[in-house]
Amino acid sequence: QVHLVESGGGLAQPGGALRLSCAASGDIYRVNDMSWYRQAPGKERELVAHITRGGDTNYADPVKGRFTISRDNAKNTVDLKMNTLKPEDTAVYYCAADVQVGRNYEYNYWGQGTQVTVFS
Repeated sequence: QVHLVESGGGLAQPGGALRLSCAASGDIYRVNDMSWYRQAPGKERELVAHITRGGDTNYADPVKGRFTISRDNAKNTVDLKMNTLKPEDTAVYYCAADVQVGRNYEYNYWGQGTQVTVFS
């Protein structure tokens, strides 16, 4: 069993900053791609940022230049630095990871989510 746990969510003023963290634990052979998604009430889940094991990144257009994704392969963690926050960033943020749990199998795992609220 693999678990992903997010932390760092909370309240912020417009223009403020938060840093989210996600740690993967359990029966892990290797953590490959890791991502941050978010979902606002009444909206579809959307990809926010993605990072490969080798460090290649991509971002959704609304967060480019404001958010930064990074990872620590030794710790099986991924962070999301969120700067210049906007009210439209308000959502539940989810960590996702492609985890190899054995020599031949890889599965997608999701955290429980952490709430980010930006006041208008």
